[in-house]
Amino acid sequence: MARKYFGTDGIRGLTNKSPMTAAMAMQVGMAAGARFRRGDHRHRVVIGKDTRLSGYMLENAMVAGFTSVGMDVVLVGPMPTPAVAMLTHAMRADLGVMISASHNPYQDNGIKLFGPDGYKLSDADELAIEALIDGEVALAPAEEIGRARRVEDARGRYIHAAKSTFPGGLTLDGLKIVVDCANGAAYQVAPSALWELGAEVIAIGVSPNGKNINDGVGSTAPQVLRETVVASGAHIGIALDGDADRLIVVDEKGQVVDGDQLMATIASGWARAGRLKQGGLVATVMSNLGLERHLATQGIKLVRTAVGDRYVLEAMRAQGYNVGGEQSGHIILSDYATTGDGLVAALQILAELVRSGVPASELLHRFDPLPQLLKNVRFAGGKPLEAESVKAVIAEAETELTGKGRLVIRPSGTEPVIRVMAEGDDPGQVERVVERICDAVRAAA
Repeated sequence: MARKYFGTDGIRGLTNKSPMTAAMAMQVGMAAGARFRRGDHRHRVVIGKDTRLSGYMLENAMVAGFTSVGMDVVLVGPMPTPAVAMLTHAMRADLGVMISASHNPYQDNGIKLFGPDGYKLSDADELAIEALIDGEVALAPAEEIGRARRVEDARGRYIHAAKSTFPGGLTLDGLKIVVDCANGAAYQVAPSALWELGAEVIAIGVSPNGKNINDGVGSTAPQVLRETVVASGAHIGIALDGDADRLIVVDEKGQVVDGDQLMATIASGWARAGRLKQGGLVATVMSNLGLERHLATQGIKLVRTAVGDRYVLEAMRAQGYNVGGEQSGHIILSDYATTGDGLVAALQILAELVRSGVPASELLHRFDPLPQLLKNVRFAGGKPLEAESVKAVIAEAETELTGKGRLVIRPSGTEPVIRVMAEGDDPGQVERVVERICDAVRAAA
């Protein structure tokens, strides 16, 4: 069944436009609260947010919704998404909420929900909540209305949890690290954790004003980080996104290192230590073929999923893997976290850097990515991928790339666009293949 409000990562949209309004936030609170009121214990929900101006409005609306159905609310303020997931489980809450639109600009916002186990909600729970949003929710009697309070030590709890993932016999002494927090949720916790582990920390993107989240800083805009690393002579740069569940790294030369290279580094290190479960990792269809070939030389498997960290996590849980992620920098280390955690992933990279004793440029560039080209084709209506003419061109392209490359074609989940991606050893061949398929899609649309 198609979902009406929830996308692949919660509910998201332009603030003060449906569905991202205060009224909807209150309805989500009421519906989610009603769904997760199970048993006769005192029910509790943890709410965190990033640094967007609209976070105050949506937070207050959700407090009203949850308390109206009898749930107590614990407010933790600006915190990374993985911190909210961790605190939900650690505080034995019935539900967790992160108010954030991740790497999007400040005008957008979103609502992510976590169950009592700290994992994102199942499709069944999201569908049940949607039904309650559009239906009637029973309000609590006056004597059972919930209470709300702030927890002042939430940041310290998360910093401690993140630091505990760093190997006990190592420190960051002697390392100069630039950390870019995107003026987002990790602007306090990430620099503090790195400093407490012994690093010399240069922090940028740590002056949020409600409107500058992800604005020219963070994992999707690493230029300032690159310049700062080189100018300061730092050993490495770390960039998080607005809610700190994504990581991109810059080496000492100012070169950007994406999620594929980072996953390869972590998986190789864990494999040597006998920690890599199932002898492989999980990534999406968008991860570069170079990653797959590199892992194969070490006897490490690569399992691919559809695009989206929720699908990566589903495969990890179902098949027992403990490393997974996306080229964009969502890296899930299930030994430590129930969702992507940029800071925890960074600490694993830093541990490998300390152990290796080599520069980041040598450690992190594990393979040469194959030429990869992605183009979007907008269409007015219909289902162009079902046209026989398009199927024939795609089949021809797949045959042409056999043993030399890879083809990924998928419709967008949010707009009338077909995404055509090819990669291979020959960049000219890749470009020709993509253009032929795009032309066929346009002709059929």
